[in-house]
Amino acid sequence: MATENADITRMLDEQRANFLITVRGITDEQARMRTTSSELTLGGLLHHVINNERHWMTVIAELDETAEFDMASAGGEYVMADGETVAGLIAEWEGVARSTSAALESLDLDLSVPVPTAPWAPERIWQSARFTVLHILREISQHAGHADIIREELDGANTTRTWASEAGMSF
Repeated sequence: MATENADITRMLDEQRANFLITVRGITDEQARMRTTSSELTLGGLLHHVINNERHWMTVIAELDETAEFDMASAGGEYVMADGETVAGLIAEWEGVARSTSAALESLDLDLSVPVPTAPWAPERIWQSARFTVLHILREISQHAGHADIIREELDGANTTRTWASEAGMSF
């Protein structure tokens, strides 16, 4: 029988898979290319979703009532750094995903989590671990959509056609 934690883990896995289609087969140079008027790139989005998932799972694990958002890291959040590669980032995300899945096996989703303060949220708030994990899911899903547009502009590939092709369908 599936549990809520297992359902969330499955949904995270599915959304990561959707996102990863957008970087399948691209070069590091392509990952850094802007294809729209936005500053977003495939590599930058990949970098962000990894950091976002790692950050929020750390927030849950540490339950630090004095935590503050690290503003120093904000500037490079959506940038694939010079030393990073698509393959390296994917491997890093696989490790983060394994850690998240392991944590979700026993995580009390009703656990009250202190949210780091930030300039845009100076007062400490608390939210459930469930809300926090669902925030990770929302980030991955939202940015998978952005990445799909960027990839389609890059070379015409998109997630829907890829899934259909892999299922033996065409449209």
